[in-house]
Amino acid sequence: MREYLRPMLPMLAVLLIPIVPFLLFAWLYPGWEDQVAKWGQTNQSQWWTAIIIIGLLASDIFLLIPSSVLCTAAGWQFGLLLGTLIAWTGTSLGAVIGFAVAKRIGTPIVSWLTTPKELARAGELTRQFGPWLLVIARGIPVVAEASVLFVGLHQMPWRTFLPPVLFSNLVLAFLYAAFGRVAEQFQLLPLAIGVSIGAPVLMIAAFRLWLWMRNRES
Repeated sequence: MREYLRPMLPMLAVLLIPIVPFLLFAWLYPGWEDQVAKWGQTNQSQWWTAIIIIGLLASDIFLLIPSSVLCTAAGWQFGLLLGTLIAWTGTSLGAVIGFAVAKRIGTPIVSWLTTPKELARAGELTRQFGPWLLVIARGIPVVAEASVLFVGLHQMPWRTFLPPVLFSNLVLAFLYAAFGRVAEQFQLLPLAIGVSIGAPVLMIAAFRLWLWMRNRES
């Protein structure tokens, strides 16, 4: 089991980095979420907020973006249905852009966007699970991006790629948006953002444990 947990530690460290400054900021500036809510009440600011969230989520394949936080924020700011649509649009654009770039440009861009070790791991998992990996790994940082790049590099057809990715993105967008909506109703935004930062960490841990148990049984 140690061989599956050890590679997870650097990812956990990176994902946990935003939690400390966020909690410190929330403690030093109580009521900051009310100021954000007031700014977001005008139509113009809502349009800009939606565009920014979609743009950041679409760039997740190139940058280390806390997509779970942004999807939760979409539900908090726009409600369940519109928040889900915004989060789904952004995450799906990011996956489609990464897949298209890897499919078109190939090895040079994939080598720049990910490490050989991550790509090899994505290849191993793809051989085990096939297109189902795109569903299983959608909410798991690094693995999700690497799997998209890998299948794009190896010229997976669009008709095979799109259905699992669009469906799993919709499920994740709905869950995070629903969480954000509940947080807005009960005025628990700081807690919701903290949980949405930590959720991918738990997903990584659960995924690694599941792989270890699966390989142990086989």
